[in-house]
Amino acid sequence: MDGYDIIGDIHGYATLLKRLLTELGYKRVDGSWRHPERTAIFVGDFINRGPEIRETLLLVREMVDSGSALAILGNHEYSSILYHIKDDNGTFMSRHIAGNRTQIQKTLTVFKNLEEEWLDHLKWMRTLPFFLDLGAIRVAHAYWNDREIAKLKEYLPKGRLKKKFLREMHEKRPDMAVIVYKLLKGLEFKSPKDLIIKCSKGLSRKVFTLKWWTNPRNKTFRQLYFGNKFILPDYHFPVEIAPDFEPYLPDQPIVFFGHYCLSEGAEIVQENICCLDSCVDTTGKLTAYRWSCEKHLSPDNLVVVG
Repeated sequence: MDGYDIIGDIHGYATLLKRLLTELGYKRVDGSWRHPERTAIFVGDFINRGPEIRETLLLVREMVDSGSALAILGNHEYSSILYHIKDDNGTFMSRHIAGNRTQIQKTLTVFKNLEEEWLDHLKWMRTLPFFLDLGAIRVAHAYWNDREIAKLKEYLPKGRLKKKFLREMHEKRPDMAVIVYKLLKGLEFKSPKDLIIKCSKGLSRKVFTLKWWTNPRNKTFRQLYFGNKFILPDYHFPVEIAPDFEPYLPDQPIVFFGHYCLSEGAEIVQENICCLDSCVDTTGKLTAYRWSCEKHLSPDNLVVVG
Protein backbone atom coordinates (compact mmCIF):
# COMPACT_ATOMS: atom_id res chain seq x y z
CA MET A 1 0.00 0.00 0.00
CA ASP A 2 1.53 3.28 -1.17
CA GLY A 3 -0.61 5.67 0.84
CA TYR A 4 -4.04 7.03 1.68
CA ASP A 5 -6.37 9.38 -0.16
CA ILE A 6 -8.35 11.23 2.50
CA ILE A 7 -11.63 12.63 1.13
CA GLY A 8 -13.61 15.50 2.66
CA ASP A 9 -17.33 15.79 3.42
CA ILE A 10 -19.38 14.55 0.44
CA HIS A 11 -22.96 15.34 1.54
CA GLY A 12 -24.74 13.45 -1.21
CA TYR A 13 -22.72 14.56 -4.25
CA ALA A 14 -22.00 11.18 -5.84
CA THR A 15 -21.16 12.55 -9.31
CA LEU A 16 -18.46 14.80 -7.86
CA LEU A 17 -17.16 11.92 -5.76
CA LYS A 18 -16.83 9.73 -8.87
CA ARG A 19 -14.94 12.54 -10.63
CA LEU A 20 -12.62 12.88 -7.66
CA LEU A 21 -11.99 9.13 -7.47
CA THR A 22 -11.26 9.06 -11.18
CA GLU A 23 -8.83 11.96 -10.77
CA LEU A 24 -7.12 10.01 -7.99
CA GLY A 25 -6.73 6.94 -10.21
CA TYR A 26 -9.55 4.77 -8.84
CA LYS A 27 -11.60 2.60 -11.19
CA ARG A 28 -14.82 0.66 -10.74
CA VAL A 29 -13.91 -3.04 -10.50
CA ASP A 30 -16.27 -5.86 -9.42
CA GLY A 31 -18.92 -3.44 -8.17
CA SER A 32 -16.63 -1.14 -6.20
CA TRP A 33 -14.21 1.71 -6.85
CA ARG A 34 -10.63 0.56 -6.28
CA HIS A 35 -7.05 1.71 -6.63
CA PRO A 36 -4.35 -0.91 -7.26
CA GLU A 37 -2.01 0.53 -4.61
CA ARG A 38 -3.87 3.03 -2.42
CA THR A 39 -6.75 3.19 0.06
CA ALA A 40 -9.36 5.93 0.37
CA ILE A 41 -10.48 7.34 3.71
CA PHE A 42 -13.78 9.18 4.14
CA VAL A 43 -13.94 11.71 6.98
CA GLY A 44 -17.72 11.38 7.48
CA ASP A 45 -20.81 13.34 6.43
CA PHE A 46 -21.78 11.32 3.36
CA ILE A 47 -25.52 12.04 3.69
CA ASN A 48 -27.92 15.03 3.77
CA ARG A 49 -27.95 18.20 1.61
CA GLY A 50 -26.95 16.96 -1.86
CA PRO A 51 -29.01 15.54 -4.75
CA GLU A 52 -27.49 12.03 -4.78
CA ILE A 53 -27.62 10.89 -1.17
CA ARG A 54 -28.52 7.25 -1.80
CA GLU A 55 -25.93 6.88 -4.57
CA THR A 56 -23.25 8.41 -2.34
CA LEU A 57 -24.06 6.18 0.60
CA LEU A 58 -24.05 3.06 -1.58
CA LEU A 59 -20.72 4.02 -3.17
CA VAL A 60 -19.01 4.70 0.16
CA ARG A 61 -20.43 1.54 1.70
CA GLU A 62 -19.34 -0.61 -1.26
CA MET A 63 -15.80 0.72 -0.99
CA VAL A 64 -15.61 0.17 2.77
CA ASP A 65 -17.14 -3.31 2.60
CA SER A 66 -14.78 -4.34 -0.21
CA GLY A 67 -11.70 -3.11 1.66
CA SER A 68 -10.79 -0.35 -0.78
CA ALA A 69 -11.70 2.39 1.70
CA LEU A 70 -11.99 3.24 5.38
CA ALA A 71 -14.61 5.59 6.82
CA ILE A 72 -15.52 7.26 10.09
CA LEU A 73 -18.76 8.73 11.40
CA GLY A 74 -19.55 12.38 10.81
CA ASN A 75 -22.00 14.37 12.88
CA HIS A 76 -24.69 13.91 10.19
CA GLU A 77 -24.45 10.11 10.31
CA TYR A 78 -24.39 10.07 14.11
CA SER A 79 -27.38 12.41 14.37
CA SER A 80 -29.27 10.14 11.96
CA ILE A 81 -28.48 7.12 14.13
CA LEU A 82 -29.73 8.88 17.28
CA TYR A 83 -32.78 10.19 15.39
CA HIS A 84 -34.02 6.59 15.23
CA ILE A 85 -33.16 5.45 18.79
CA LYS A 86 -35.34 6.08 21.83
CA ASP A 87 -33.89 6.53 25.30
CA ASP A 88 -35.19 4.70 28.37
CA ASN A 89 -37.97 7.29 28.71
CA GLY A 90 -39.23 6.67 25.18
CA THR A 91 -37.85 9.96 23.79
CA PHE A 92 -35.80 9.95 20.59
CA MET A 93 -32.15 10.62 21.45
CA SER A 94 -31.92 13.14 18.63
CA ARG A 95 -35.20 14.90 19.23
CA HIS A 96 -37.64 15.21 16.33
CA ILE A 97 -37.66 18.99 16.51
CA ALA A 98 -37.59 21.37 13.57
CA GLY A 99 -33.80 21.83 13.39
CA ASN A 100 -33.05 18.11 13.46
CA ARG A 101 -35.84 17.31 10.99
CA THR A 102 -34.57 19.94 8.57
CA GLN A 103 -31.08 18.45 8.64
CA ILE A 104 -32.17 14.87 7.95
CA GLN A 105 -35.38 15.43 5.94
CA LYS A 106 -33.76 15.22 2.50
CA THR A 107 -32.24 11.85 3.35
CA LEU A 108 -35.49 10.53 4.81
CA THR A 109 -37.34 11.65 1.67
CA VAL A 110 -34.90 9.75 -0.55
CA PHE A 111 -35.54 6.55 1.42
CA LYS A 112 -39.29 7.11 1.87
CA ASN A 113 -40.19 3.94 -0.02
CA LEU A 114 -36.96 2.16 0.88
CA GLU A 115 -37.34 1.97 4.65
CA GLU A 116 -35.71 -1.45 5.02
CA GLU A 117 -32.69 -0.33 3.04
CA TRP A 118 -32.39 2.83 5.16
CA LEU A 119 -32.55 0.84 8.39
CA ASP A 120 -29.85 -1.45 7.03
CA HIS A 121 -27.67 1.58 6.25
CA LEU A 122 -28.19 2.86 9.79
CA LYS A 123 -27.09 -0.51 11.15
CA TRP A 124 -24.01 -0.36 8.92
CA MET A 125 -23.20 3.17 10.12
CA ARG A 126 -23.08 1.83 13.67
CA THR A 127 -20.11 -0.35 12.57
CA LEU A 128 -18.06 2.75 11.69
CA PRO A 129 -15.58 4.22 14.19
CA PHE A 130 -15.55 7.76 15.54
CA PHE A 131 -11.86 8.14 14.61
CA LEU A 132 -8.90 6.35 13.05
CA ASP A 133 -5.41 6.24 14.54
CA LEU A 134 -3.15 4.76 11.86
CA GLY A 135 0.14 5.66 13.49
CA ALA A 136 1.64 8.28 11.19
CA ILE A 137 -1.78 9.79 10.45
CA ARG A 138 -5.01 10.24 12.33
CA VAL A 139 -8.51 10.94 11.03
CA ALA A 140 -11.41 12.48 12.95
CA HIS A 141 -14.44 14.42 11.83
CA ALA A 142 -13.75 17.69 13.64
CA TYR A 143 -11.30 17.41 16.57
CA TRP A 144 -8.39 15.50 18.08
CA ASN A 145 -7.02 15.37 21.61
CA ASP A 146 -4.71 12.56 22.73
CA ARG A 147 -5.81 12.52 26.37
CA GLU A 148 -9.52 12.44 25.61
CA ILE A 149 -9.22 9.90 22.82
CA ALA A 150 -7.20 7.61 25.10
CA LYS A 151 -10.14 7.66 27.54
CA LEU A 152 -12.60 6.99 24.73
CA LYS A 153 -10.55 4.05 23.43
CA GLU A 154 -10.83 2.34 26.82
CA TYR A 155 -14.58 2.91 26.96
CA LEU A 156 -15.83 2.17 23.44
CA PRO A 157 -16.89 -1.40 22.63
CA LYS A 158 -15.34 -3.52 19.93
CA GLY A 159 -17.40 -3.70 16.75
CA ARG A 160 -20.86 -2.24 16.25
CA LEU A 161 -22.22 0.54 18.43
CA LYS A 162 -25.23 -1.23 19.92
CA LYS A 163 -28.34 0.80 20.69
CA LYS A 164 -28.14 -0.21 24.35
CA PHE A 165 -24.57 1.09 24.56
CA LEU A 166 -25.49 4.42 22.99
CA ARG A 167 -28.36 4.85 25.47
CA GLU A 168 -26.07 4.06 28.40
CA MET A 169 -23.34 6.39 27.18
CA HIS A 170 -25.65 9.37 26.83
CA GLU A 171 -27.56 8.68 30.06
CA LYS A 172 -24.85 7.36 32.39
CA ARG A 173 -21.51 8.48 30.94
CA PRO A 174 -21.96 12.12 29.86
CA ASP A 175 -18.17 12.57 30.10
CA MET A 176 -17.75 10.11 27.21
CA ALA A 177 -20.65 11.63 25.27
CA VAL A 178 -18.97 15.04 25.55
CA ILE A 179 -15.76 13.65 23.99
CA VAL A 180 -17.78 12.07 21.16
CA TYR A 181 -19.49 15.38 20.41
CA LYS A 182 -16.12 17.16 20.37
CA LEU A 183 -14.85 14.62 17.84
CA LEU A 184 -17.94 15.22 15.71
CA LYS A 185 -18.46 18.98 16.10
CA GLY A 186 -15.18 20.48 17.32
CA LEU A 187 -14.04 22.35 20.41
CA GLU A 188 -16.89 24.69 21.28
CA PHE A 189 -16.55 27.87 23.33
CA LYS A 190 -19.71 28.92 25.15
CA SER A 191 -19.65 32.53 26.21
CA PRO A 192 -20.64 33.40 29.81
CA LYS A 193 -23.90 35.30 30.17
CA ASP A 194 -22.10 38.52 31.09
CA LEU A 195 -19.82 38.46 28.04
CA ILE A 196 -21.30 39.75 24.78
CA ILE A 197 -19.34 38.96 21.60
CA LYS A 198 -20.67 40.46 18.38
CA CYS A 199 -19.51 39.36 14.94
CA SER A 200 -18.97 41.53 11.88
CA LYS A 201 -22.70 41.20 11.09
CA GLY A 202 -23.57 42.83 14.40
CA LEU A 203 -25.05 39.63 15.81
CA SER A 204 -24.26 38.27 19.27
CA ARG A 205 -22.33 34.98 19.11
CA LYS A 206 -22.70 32.88 22.24
CA VAL A 207 -21.24 29.63 20.86
CA PHE A 208 -18.45 29.09 18.33
CA THR A 209 -15.68 26.61 17.57
CA LEU A 210 -12.04 27.19 18.48
CA LYS A 211 -8.81 26.16 16.77
CA TRP A 212 -7.95 23.17 18.95
CA TRP A 213 -4.33 23.27 17.76
CA THR A 214 -3.73 26.86 18.96
CA ASN A 215 -2.80 28.05 22.45
CA PRO A 216 -5.37 30.74 23.40
CA ARG A 217 -2.86 32.81 25.36
CA ASN A 218 -2.26 36.25 23.78
CA LYS A 219 -4.70 35.46 20.95
CA THR A 220 -7.84 37.30 19.88
CA PHE A 221 -11.33 35.92 19.29
CA ARG A 222 -10.75 36.37 15.55
CA GLN A 223 -7.48 34.41 15.66
CA LEU A 224 -8.99 31.54 17.64
CA TYR A 225 -12.31 31.04 15.85
CA PHE A 226 -12.28 28.36 13.14
CA GLY A 227 -14.97 28.40 10.48
CA ASN A 228 -16.30 30.78 7.86
CA LYS A 229 -19.79 31.65 9.06
CA PHE A 230 -18.80 35.00 10.56
CA ILE A 231 -15.85 37.18 11.60
CA LEU A 232 -15.25 37.78 15.31
CA PRO A 233 -13.71 40.94 16.81
CA ASP A 234 -9.98 41.32 17.30
CA TYR A 235 -10.30 41.57 21.09
CA HIS A 236 -8.01 39.48 23.25
CA PHE A 237 -9.48 36.18 24.34
CA PRO A 238 -9.72 35.86 28.17
CA VAL A 239 -7.79 32.64 28.89
CA GLU A 240 -9.51 32.37 32.29
CA ILE A 241 -12.68 31.18 30.56
CA ALA A 242 -11.04 29.06 27.85
CA PRO A 243 -12.07 25.39 27.59
CA ASP A 244 -9.63 22.93 29.15
CA PHE A 245 -7.57 21.45 26.31
CA GLU A 246 -4.00 20.84 25.19
CA PRO A 247 -3.16 22.48 21.83
CA TYR A 248 -2.17 19.98 19.15
CA LEU A 249 1.55 20.54 18.57
CA PRO A 250 3.41 20.49 15.21
CA ASP A 251 5.54 17.49 16.24
CA GLN A 252 2.52 15.23 16.77
CA PRO A 253 1.21 12.83 14.07
CA ILE A 254 -0.69 14.27 11.11
CA VAL A 255 -4.45 14.79 11.59
CA PHE A 256 -7.03 15.02 8.79
CA PHE A 257 -10.57 16.21 9.48
CA GLY A 258 -13.63 17.75 7.81
CA HIS A 259 -16.83 19.32 9.19
CA TYR A 260 -16.11 23.08 9.07
CA CYS A 261 -17.45 23.89 5.58
CA LEU A 262 -14.60 26.15 4.45
CA SER A 263 -15.91 28.32 1.61
CA GLU A 264 -12.35 29.16 0.56
CA GLY A 265 -11.62 25.47 0.15
CA ALA A 266 -9.71 22.82 2.06
CA GLU A 267 -6.84 24.16 4.11
CA ILE A 268 -3.62 22.95 5.70
CA VAL A 269 -3.92 24.89 8.95
CA GLN A 270 -0.68 23.60 10.45
CA GLU A 271 2.11 21.52 8.93
CA ASN A 272 0.52 18.41 10.46
CA ILE A 273 -3.20 19.35 10.37
CA CYS A 274 -5.52 19.55 7.35
CA CYS A 275 -9.24 20.37 7.08
CA LEU A 276 -10.70 18.76 3.96
CA ASP A 277 -14.27 20.09 4.05
CA SER A 278 -14.48 22.43 1.06
CA CYS A 279 -18.21 23.09 1.66
CA VAL A 280 -19.36 21.14 -1.39
CA ASP A 281 -23.02 22.17 -1.12
CA THR A 282 -22.03 25.84 -1.42
CA THR A 283 -18.85 25.81 -3.52
CA GLY A 284 -19.51 22.76 -5.72
CA LYS A 285 -16.00 21.54 -4.87
CA LEU A 286 -14.83 18.26 -3.37
CA THR A 287 -11.30 17.82 -2.04
CA ALA A 288 -8.93 14.99 -1.16
CA TYR A 289 -5.40 14.88 0.18
CA ARG A 290 -2.99 12.33 -1.35
CA TRP A 291 -0.80 11.20 1.55
CA SER A 292 2.23 9.13 0.65
CA CYS A 293 4.05 8.84 3.99
CA GLU A 294 5.39 12.42 4.04
CA LYS A 295 5.93 13.88 7.51
CA HIS A 296 4.86 17.41 6.59
CA LEU A 297 1.73 18.25 4.63
CA SER A 298 2.02 20.01 1.29
CA PRO A 299 -0.63 22.00 -0.65
CA ASP A 300 0.67 20.26 -3.78
CA ASN A 301 -1.01 17.06 -2.58
CA LEU A 302 -4.50 18.54 -2.38
CA VAL A 303 -6.71 17.32 -5.24
CA VAL A 304 -9.85 19.35 -5.99
CA VAL A 305 -12.71 18.72 -8.43
CA GLY A 306 -15.75 20.90 -9.07
